[in-house]
Amino acid sequence: MTIEVSAVDHIYVAVTDLERSVAFYDPVMKLLGFRKGTKPIAGEPHVHYFNPVTQYTLRPAHRAGAVHDPYRPGLHHLCFRLDGRDQVDAAARGLQRLGIEVSEPGLYPEYASDYYATFFFDPDGIRLELVALRQLRELIRDHWHELTEFEDPLTKAGLSR
Repeated sequence: MTIEVSAVDHIYVAVTDLERSVAFYDPVMKLLGFRKGTKPIAGEPHVHYFNPVTQYTLRPAHRAGAVHDPYRPGLHHLCFRLDGRDQVDAAARGLQRLGIEVSEPGLYPEYASDYYATFFFDPDGIRLELVALRQLRELIRDHWHELTEFEDPLTKAGLSR
């Protein structure tokens, strides 16, 4: 039997102020097509945003600490993939209408020649990204069963670009 992860099922983020974070995330996640659940866990409030593939949950932090530092151990940033550049553009405009400071969508060739994204931050300083589906992801998806090597499988299969 081959074990294959089909998606990141859920991500839990501990936030310093749940009410403030919900005020930020509610319109953002609605814009991105998520639904919302508010089921507590172990008596603590949790807010669950979900779509058919992924759940993104906010929970109260137990200890207030320093502002999020993406270069310390832990989460650096979180990226949601959209189907294309037009969706990245539309999402960025939608975020701007919500009053959220968001980078101008554009190409980031330092990541890949077709890397088209926009970036913004949540109230705790967690960097969020929206990226258009890239050719490399499509290549991996379309040729997954040909990629038999663990390390550098695209190169070894002659599919690297």
